[in-house]
Amino acid sequence: MSLTIAVIGAGSREFGPATAADLLLSDAICGRDARITLMDLDEVALSVTRTYAEALIGRLERTVTLETTVDLDEAVAGADFVILAIERRRYLYWSQDFHIPRKLGFRQIYGENGGAGGLFHALRNMGPCIEVVRAMERTCPEAWLINYTNPLTKLCQTLTRESTVRTVGLCHGVFSGMEQVAAFLERPVGEIAFKAGGLNHFSWFTSIRERVSGEDLYPELRRREREAHWLSNWDEIALSRTLLRVFGLYPSPGANHIGEYLGWGQGFLASSALQFFHDPAERDPWEEGEAPPWIYNLEDQPTDLPLYHPTAEGRLRDRNRAQADPGKAAPSGELAIPFIEGLACGVPHELDAVNLPNRGAIKGLPDDSIVEMPARVDASGLHPHPLPELPEGVLALLRPQISINQLLVDAFVEGSRTKLLQALLLDPTTPSYQNAVYLIDEMSELQKDVLPRLEWDR
Repeated sequence: MSLTIAVIGAGSREFGPATAADLLLSDAICGRDARITLMDLDEVALSVTRTYAEALIGRLERTVTLETTVDLDEAVAGADFVILAIERRRYLYWSQDFHIPRKLGFRQIYGENGGAGGLFHALRNMGPCIEVVRAMERTCPEAWLINYTNPLTKLCQTLTRESTVRTVGLCHGVFSGMEQVAAFLERPVGEIAFKAGGLNHFSWFTSIRERVSGEDLYPELRRREREAHWLSNWDEIALSRTLLRVFGLYPSPGANHIGEYLGWGQGFLASSALQFFHDPAERDPWEEGEAPPWIYNLEDQPTDLPLYHPTAEGRLRDRNRAQADPGKAAPSGELAIPFIEGLACGVPHELDAVNLPNRGAIKGLPDDSIVEMPARVDASGLHPHPLPELPEGVLALLRPQISINQLLVDAFVEGSRTKLLQALLLDPTTPSYQNAVYLIDEMSELQKDVLPRLEWDR
């Protein structure tokens, strides 16, 4: 039986070539007479990914059917799996998510998934994601939607509540935490068995054991963490180390993402001032319509650039071009491929992180909330692994985020700025009622072309 996979957002410089390579490098998927449809609204960007995929098909001598389209219904018609990763002018609007809340005193150290910036990021993507599931309801209602799009938890909460399409959110973030723990323990990641759960980009390792003997490695981790230099790899792990000491479990993935959910995280990301840095006395980047250069953090992109040389933004473009070289294709490490191989090809896999409705997997959190947990996938289905109960302190950090996500979906569905205000006033990074109102009004005007229309309840 043939296997049909649609890739929505295939024109993305990072997601498109990487996902095409993942699919074409899988013997199990390509051995199923696979039909792969690449879809994007940007025809030029889509043609770049198609050219890359065709070159890779030739190099790997794959006998798959490759199609491209700008029509959503055509792309998903008859699909078994739909992989979704979409953004609209990602860096431009994202830079606004970072800067505007900070200007109004919001204590966010990042602006992608949590905090005020994450709320507006989610609202921009909710409508387009709903369009995808509506098309799937019409043309492939039994298919699985595999969502990569951020903010992943908020969007999966929207999709599972507003559609009957089977949806799973997949993210590689937990692997960053695994690598950090392995570095403390001075062991290869493969020698350690991890179990983690919580929320995407705010997950906690409930178990860290030696893979063969089953020895509990948490005591050794705590000892080694205490012995380590405080400033080592500061931007990535200083916040995680503090949370381990205070709450007893090691979180993942790193300060950028974890700190989005904390009102006191600002002191743990030295590079936060560099994110989309620009001199406001010299330019208004949003009036010009071009995002300032992007710095993830000082560990990932150190600022040791020559004075008259390409910026970090240029270096990112160079990296993306390298990723789109068919001769260098390698698995990305994303989890869509083992997910598809398990369900459609009968190749069982253990997945370290899937995002699904809780349904009792994590005690102390609502059943209908989207949570991140480990799972097994095989020909009989997707089987989440229940986790031991998290400590009350950890649950107390997670619960407000779940309420925020639910209120945000309400705001989107009801077109309500008041529900959005409720979500903001629950957020630990919000400085005041007045500034929450000002933020909603300013962002609604600044991003009016891409945000859903929301009105104040009267």
